Amino acid sequence: MKIREIKEYQSDIGDAISKLSTQLVGKECKIGREQVEAIISDNNSHLFLALNDDRFVLGMVTVGIYTSPTGKKGWIEDVVVDEKYRGEGIGEKLTRFAIQFAKNQQADTLMLTSKPERIIANSLYKKLGFHLKETNVYRIFL
Repeated sequence: MKIREIKEYQSDIGDAISKLSTQLVGKECKIGREQVEAIISDNNSHLFLALNDDRFVLGMVTVGIYTSPTGKKGWIEDVVVDEKYRGEGIGEKLTRFAIQFAKNQQADTLMLTSKPERIIANSLYKKLGFHLKETNVYRIFL
């Protein structure tokens, strides 16, 4: 398995991202060329795919890196492994890769969120050294 950052759009990659995103959120997500190109062109967003030897997409992770007055921070987003390949350690490899990437970018802190019902994912994050942060997460759709 290889993990590589996506630097250019290809239709098969867009299709794979759509499929994985649909599995992640539980409803159809059509990720088009424009959205993939927006991610690729954003210097703060880094989209990585896990590929097998046949270049089949097994999973993905996005890492966002930004600087604020309190330090350089990273966020792990959209960690998902194709349902056919779960339980093979791919999610762990993607997350470890994201951690190392953030370290290489000299991030001080790396954060992520995970739904409580994602028991296996939450156990993995704790195993890898993440700690539950006592905070409220708020959002607003704009």
